[in-house]
Amino acid sequence: MSGNIKISIRSLYKIFGDDPLAALEHVRAGVGKPELLEEHQHVLGLQDINVDMREGEITVIMGLSGSGKSTLIRHLNRLIEPTAGAVEVDGEDVLEYDELALRNLRREQMSMVFQKFALLPHRTVAQNAATTLAVRGVNDADSLPEAHKWLERVGLQGFEEHYPHQLSGGMQQRVGIARALTSNSPIMLMDEAFSALDPLIRTDMQDLLLELQRELHKTIVFITHDLDEALKLADHLVILKDGSIVQQGEPQHILLNPNDPYIEDFVSDINRARVLRVRSIMTPINGEVPADAHGEVDCDDTLESMIEKSGGDISHSYIVLRDDAPVGTLDMTHLLKALVPRVASEEGARKY
Repeated sequence: MSGNIKISIRSLYKIFGDDPLAALEHVRAGVGKPELLEEHQHVLGLQDINVDMREGEITVIMGLSGSGKSTLIRHLNRLIEPTAGAVEVDGEDVLEYDELALRNLRREQMSMVFQKFALLPHRTVAQNAATTLAVRGVNDADSLPEAHKWLERVGLQGFEEHYPHQLSGGMQQRVGIARALTSNSPIMLMDEAFSALDPLIRTDMQDLLLELQRELHKTIVFITHDLDEALKLADHLVILKDGSIVQQGEPQHILLNPNDPYIEDFVSDINRARVLRVRSIMTPINGEVPADAHGEVDCDDTLESMIEKSGGDISHSYIVLRDDAPVGTLDMTHLLKALVPRVASEEGARKY
């Protein structure tokens, strides 16, 4: 990961209705989403969105239905035009692009993976995967070998001459991912790409995406309404409600430090032991490495694995390693505290 900002969204608003600019003035004056609809017959889609998406990272945008997440991702390639604001890719505002520049952005810079697969039923798997190159004018002799390479990479070797209806849902979504990869674009937009899949297939697809990302370092914008999926995939998590950002940041930090009752409700039922990593609750080492630790663990180990390792003994402590170098210590008593959601812990303290 380079740390460079690939996509920057600034003061982005989207209002649906006959006179969005007039409605925008009401929103800026403090009118909320329900009032805007009831009093002015306009729908507030997005309100003052500010997000930086770093090169080589997965930015996950999540929220309940109607929160604005799909509206937001469609602004990145201007499938939806904003009411106000800026969307910059590599420092250029795509909202100022003419038709030719916008077409090149969609063909060369951004690929998209859809929830409904969007495969052409009359074309073979290989032809579907090669679609992104075909629309650029690349002939079959050059595009199909590239499609075959990525189909093999996503586990579909041998299915190149099949048709979409001959594949399962999970296999069809693998074709969608191969198509996005065949384009060789640096940015992948994934709009609820795994939401239509069965749970086990969905988990396989998440694992495949993470495996590919470790190798390819794409800039991925991933939309989901599922917090477990968001916490698994995200380098940077953005949570929307009613078109506004409620909280954003590193997922582990959000889970441990929800800043709003809406976020607290979201994270209250999460299996924290399975999601939280040692690095999020360790104590950084200041000075010498303790000599009385019960062993060494990796900073990315889950708390679930630590409970198993310690046998549930809360008296144990461990040296935490990153790249085989000690960076912190983990006390099992701190681990147990981290398993209790903050809001529940605070309620318990007030009760007693």
